[in-house]
Amino acid sequence: MALSEETARRFARAALGHVAREYPNSPGHVLGSDADALVPRALHPAFFGSYDWHSCVHGWWTLLTLRRLHPAMPEAPRIAALAETTFTAQKLAVELAYFERPESRGFERPYGWGWLLALHAEAERHGNADWAAHLEPLARALAERFSQYLRLLTYPITVGTHFNTAFALTLARDWAETRDPVLLAAADEWAMAAFGQRRDYAGWEPGGDEFLSPVLTAALLMSRVMPAGAFEPWVEALVLANGWVERECRPVTVSDRSDGKIAHLDGLNLSRAWCLREIAACIPRHPAAALLLARAEAHRRAAMPHVTGDYMGEHWLASFALLAALAAA
Repeated sequence: MALSEETARRFARAALGHVAREYPNSPGHVLGSDADALVPRALHPAFFGSYDWHSCVHGWWTLLTLRRLHPAMPEAPRIAALAETTFTAQKLAVELAYFERPESRGFERPYGWGWLLALHAEAERHGNADWAAHLEPLARALAERFSQYLRLLTYPITVGTHFNTAFALTLARDWAETRDPVLLAAADEWAMAAFGQRRDYAGWEPGGDEFLSPVLTAALLMSRVMPAGAFEPWVEALVLANGWVERECRPVTVSDRSDGKIAHLDGLNLSRAWCLREIAACIPRHPAAALLLARAEAHRRAAMPHVTGDYMGEHWLASFALLAALAAA
């Protein structure tokens, strides 16, 4: 599933067209007084585009990842130039100050938090720039918030939208693995308590506006947390022995891509493709590994033609297409 330069350029052009596009905008902003009634660019000088804060953050993750994978493409210098004016110490200090407001305790929790950590990790791969250094204070602050959040989150949130715990925790754990042993230990302990005894999944997915699979995101997280010898029987008991993957896990239909919620289903196809390939890579000798890979490819093919074309999907879908493309073979 290598990402061709032609596809990378298509994704890059789309992301360049929205990370600095202020409107339309869904800010998710809690006002504490009249003084907080500000336009998106004033609230979030770095991440005001892409319809909402989290989409802007992972739109930037997409751009930096594409620049790294295809440094010779014509869009790469444009990405770097825009990053230079976006990831400044001054702008990111305003972003951090926003999170320090009492009214912002739950802002972008946990989805945007996980993506910001992923963005910081990607920025570190671009060592000739100051982008990662300027992002680090915000990343560290959100990592600390993630550790605090896990201490009070008694039960996992297993919806297929932004509140999904397992998806955000997978991104956060990947960041923490070489950067934050406290968060890493907290994530692994919490994940084992939340999912370690789960089996025989029979949930009612897909939901009508989901872009994540509740069960496959949990399985992906556990593939990171559990040793291989323990993960294989665990995932077997969760979704393989009962036939859920074979019976239920098929590409979903998107009826109207101009509807922002319905367009989420293209993301479900892409995120499932990512999860299925990663899970298959962890159990390569299992009899179901070929089925997992086949279903992953079917999901990917169903969504790839629709990543760009309508703004309601275009402002975020490339990130999930990229996750699917980068998934372990």
